[in-house]
Amino acid sequence: MIPELKKITEQKMQKSVEALRTDLSKVRTGRAHTGLLDHVMVEYYGSMVPINQVANITLIDARTIGVQTWEKPMLPKVEKAIRDSDLGLNPSNMGELLRVPMPALTEERRRDLTKVVRHEGETAKIAIRNLRRDANQHLKDAVKDKTISEDDERRAEDEIQKLTDKYVAEIDKLLAQKEQELMQI
Repeated sequence: MIPELKKITEQKMQKSVEALRTDLSKVRTGRAHTGLLDHVMVEYYGSMVPINQVANITLIDARTIGVQTWEKPMLPKVEKAIRDSDLGLNPSNMGELLRVPMPALTEERRRDLTKVVRHEGETAKIAIRNLRRDANQHLKDAVKDKTISEDDERRAEDEIQKLTDKYVAEIDKLLAQKEQELMQI
């Protein structure tokens, strides 16, 4: 029972870290990368689909993303979807290609993004701690039901605490990387 509980808790903690990694990839830095547009949704024949299902996304240079739709009539819809997204990007139509320049970040905007990143990190840490609390509660319930001993409970709590420390440290490392990336000019 204890190894299974540890395994499930560790899997959930890993998913929390992966969710944070995904959220941090959406926070824009000064450099262009194709993953920036991954969550932009475009209307395609009546249904909303991710932009990468209707267009080819490439890097033109370090500060410019190129978006080439597979169907010419989709170009204005893709342009509107990028403009309406929460990324603050302004694409320019070049006939068959959309150029999406990345505006330079001001010092104030960098500090605001750093605050957003820290908030995301704190949310992920809270999720990890909640998973630890739930696992410890399961252990306490098992002791009450007399399915495990109190010694086993203490050992398992120590192991779960080690897992918690490991994933919180991983979150701190991700946050430090992202903050450094944001503050680079």
